[in-house]
Amino acid sequence: MLATFSSQELIALEQRYGAHNYHPLPVVLAKGKGVYLWDVEGRRYFDFLSAYSAVNQGHCHPRIIQALIEQAQTLTLTSRAFYNDKLGLYEQFITEFFGYDRVLPMNTGVEGGETAIKICRKWGYEVKGIPTNQAKIIFARRNFWGRTMAAISSSTDPKSFTNFGPYMPGFEIIPYDDIPALAAALEDPHVAGVMLEPIQGEAGVIVPQEGYLKQVSALCRTKNVLFIADEVQTGIARTGRMLACDYENVKPDILILGKALSGGVYPVSAVLTSHEIMNCIRPGEHGSTYGGNPLACAVAMAALQVVKDENLAENAERMGHIFRARMNAMIQKTDKVTQVRGKGLLNAIVINDTPESDTAWNLCLAMKERGLLAKPTHGNIIRFAPPLVITEEQLHQCCDIIEDAVQSLL
Repeated sequence: MLATFSSQELIALEQRYGAHNYHPLPVVLAKGKGVYLWDVEGRRYFDFLSAYSAVNQGHCHPRIIQALIEQAQTLTLTSRAFYNDKLGLYEQFITEFFGYDRVLPMNTGVEGGETAIKICRKWGYEVKGIPTNQAKIIFARRNFWGRTMAAISSSTDPKSFTNFGPYMPGFEIIPYDDIPALAAALEDPHVAGVMLEPIQGEAGVIVPQEGYLKQVSALCRTKNVLFIADEVQTGIARTGRMLACDYENVKPDILILGKALSGGVYPVSAVLTSHEIMNCIRPGEHGSTYGGNPLACAVAMAALQVVKDENLAENAERMGHIFRARMNAMIQKTDKVTQVRGKGLLNAIVINDTPESDTAWNLCLAMKERGLLAKPTHGNIIRFAPPLVITEEQLHQCCDIIEDAVQSLL
């Protein structure tokens, strides 16, 4: 039998033996179910981060767990050196689910981003005719899609890129939600793609003006440039639609998915696109030992089916309206919170303080003591993203906790 450790002892172990590349809230979690998490001492919390939107279907959803167990008892990994009996079924399922021709399966969201960039560059050279090694990808300021060398090379956050250079060439950065800036950048004939988040999550849930994505797509089409949508965080019903791009009826040329693609059960990501674009990638040019493994395929199919069967996009939209209404009513009573923004159940509040202040951190600690877990981003912004299975009654309980915590800091 394993020894029982306290939260303090387990935190001390991480401090002693782990890399200090995260600054977690001081809570040690041991169990999850639906919208709830429990720490090692048995205290229960509402989860208002959902593992950065990976657990949209709720913790340990029984149908997803059952798919995991059944497949794990049969076959977990073959590598792509051989065919397996789940990959083709999964590829048909996910392409039909999202309306694309082909999928390239990977494991993590950042691998999905890397894959999309490679496919886009290959298309730029072989189809668009960009001169060798001259292809450019356009990103927006304050983007976040991971911490690989490519991801930090496109970042404007000094914490991400400082002292990790030299950086990857061929990336251009323009302001987010700025169509004139995009139009100017697209005058360069060497641009192969534009990679954007429909809503910038890590930046603090930055929602662009209505019509932005539609204009981005139209401009890209006019200039023979691929529009790459990073829906790793915004996709899989989080914003009240299956994809955030669906709000403007935009179909990206390349779609990147991850996180909730497995319901938080297993690392799964995917890049979806057309025959023409995907066929630029040939044997030996890209891959992953674990990408497309049978376990991932079984889990992802179950996770997507849960989202559809349980109407999680519709619930996210309805709960999101209620949440923002409660938060907007709250800020009328305090000068500590100045703004509420978001779509569906991807929301944030902005604290009336500088990013260097510890007010948002202290507010998260106050919420933790009252039974709700959330985390600041960029110092003075708190993102709220509960599992999409949350009920209206539970949501109101959570809003009460948030309001009480805010009042305690007055």
